[in-house]
Amino acid sequence: MLPIVHPVVGYLCYAAYTRIRRGQRPDGEPTAVAVVAATLPDLVDQPLWLLGATPVGRTITHSLLVALPVVAVVGVIARRRGRPELGIAFAIGYLSHLAADVPWHVLAGEYDELGFLFWPITHMPAYTGTKTLGIVWGVELTTLWIEAVLFVTGIGLWWYDGRPGLELLRR
Repeated sequence: MLPIVHPVVGYLCYAAYTRIRRGQRPDGEPTAVAVVAATLPDLVDQPLWLLGATPVGRTITHSLLVALPVVAVVGVIARRRGRPELGIAFAIGYLSHLAADVPWHVLAGEYDELGFLFWPITHMPAYTGTKTLGIVWGVELTTLWIEAVLFVTGIGLWWYDGRPGLELLRR
C-alpha cells in the first residue's frame, strides 16, 4: 500500500472503532495518535532501507515481532498515565498499517511477500509494487484503484466528522 494511504486507513479503522464502541465520532487527540501510528512503520522502515541499513522497506517495524511489543508498551504507558484511549488509538493505527499491507499480496497470490510479518525469522523478498487484480469492463484493476477509493472515502469521512485532530496543528 502506498504510504500516503496508511494514515487514511488508520483513520477509517479508528473511526469505525469509535462508532461501534462508543456510538460517536472520533475525538481529536486519539485520532491524531491513530493516524501517526498508522504511518509509523513506513516512517521507520523506509528511511532505513533508503540508507541501506535493511534489505527492503518492510522489515523492523512491519514485523509483528516488533509491532506487538511496541503496541503493548504504549498501551501500558497510556493506561498508567490515565489515557487508555490513546493506547487503543495507537494499537488501532499501528496494526491497521500491517493489516492493510496484507490483502494485496494475498489477492495477487504473492504469499512470499508476507514475510515482513515475521521478519527476520521469515525472508522478505524485494517488494514487487502495484498488483494487478484483474480486468473489469476492459480496464485493468490494480491495487492503486482500490487505494484511491480508500483514500477518497477516508478523507471524505474525516471531513464529515469535523476533521478531528486538525485542531492539534492549530495550537
